[in-house]
Amino acid sequence: MNFISLAKERYSLRKFSDKPVEKEKLELVLNAGQLAPTAGNLQPQRILIIESSEALEKLKKCTPCHFNAPVALLVCYDNAASAKRSYDNYDTGEADASIVATHLMLQITDLGLGSTWVAHFDPAAVRKEFSLPKHFIPVALLPMGYPAEDAAPNQQMHNHRKPLADTVFYNHF
Repeated sequence: MNFISLAKERYSLRKFSDKPVEKEKLELVLNAGQLAPTAGNLQPQRILIIESSEALEKLKKCTPCHFNAPVALLVCYDNAASAKRSYDNYDTGEADASIVATHLMLQITDLGLGSTWVAHFDPAAVRKEFSLPKHFIPVALLPMGYPAEDAAPNQQMHNHRKPLADTVFYNHF
């Protein structure tokens, strides 16, 4: 599948089947994240795999947006390892983790699985439930798995895109 087709096919899956995700597919997803570009190639991403029944129950204490997925990836960055711009100390960790999460989501789609980007979680609860070190900053939660038989993209939102003229500007500044 070409990239544009893959990007068009991906949608926010919120209804998962009970079918477990094969370890081989999970490894391919993680490899895609490993290949993502990061500032200075410092690779500050830290990904927690949440798949045991105990861990999935902990996740439910952190967000209502778990969608009963069989696996969830908690994408964090290590702010002790992320790049900082020299002139204003801007921390690139959140951008790096977001790029990694995007790679993960696209690979998930390419494998016939689905996911959704969840930002609606309690960071303090995540930190407590999963014993995150202080320097791990949670950015995104990606519930993932096989789509339920009746799963479908949101018809009102999925194909709605603003015209490029509303979001892209050539030499207007």
